[in-house]
Amino acid sequence: MPSIEERFSAVLYNASRAWKQTLDRRLKDLGIGQAGWLAITVAARADGPMSQTELARRLGVEDPTVVATVDRLVKAGYVARQPCAHDRRIKLVVLTEAGKALYEKVKTQADNVRTELLSRVDRQQLELVTAVLEAVLEQAESAD
Repeated sequence: MPSIEERFSAVLYNASRAWKQTLDRRLKDLGIGQAGWLAITVAARADGPMSQTELARRLGVEDPTVVATVDRLVKAGYVARQPCAHDRRIKLVVLTEAGKALYEKVKTQADNVRTELLSRVDRQQLELVTAVLEAVLEQAESAD
């Protein structure tokens, strides 16, 4: 029988994967994959334009991976690259109007999925699990 720690890590991984896959299926008709809608979401929630390196960091991927994603989003008209004012080597990722409209569609579907998947979860349980996951995240990020 697996330990509670093994069960926790397996459920954490599988729940995260299933959550993303559920949202990905709901967004399929938008013609954008998981990497694209995640990048759009991160860019939309940022305080302003961010470098591709910062976008990669926030997505938890390597720089070359985010470059390919941004290339596809530029080609689709959802983002634009702008030179950085203080360092011309840095390219900033900026949402276009089409990207902002896409984000609103993504957000609506994400809200619907969240409501649906959490509909049977008790509020106190949700608060406890959220606190546990925040502690795990904090510990993981400080271990780097």
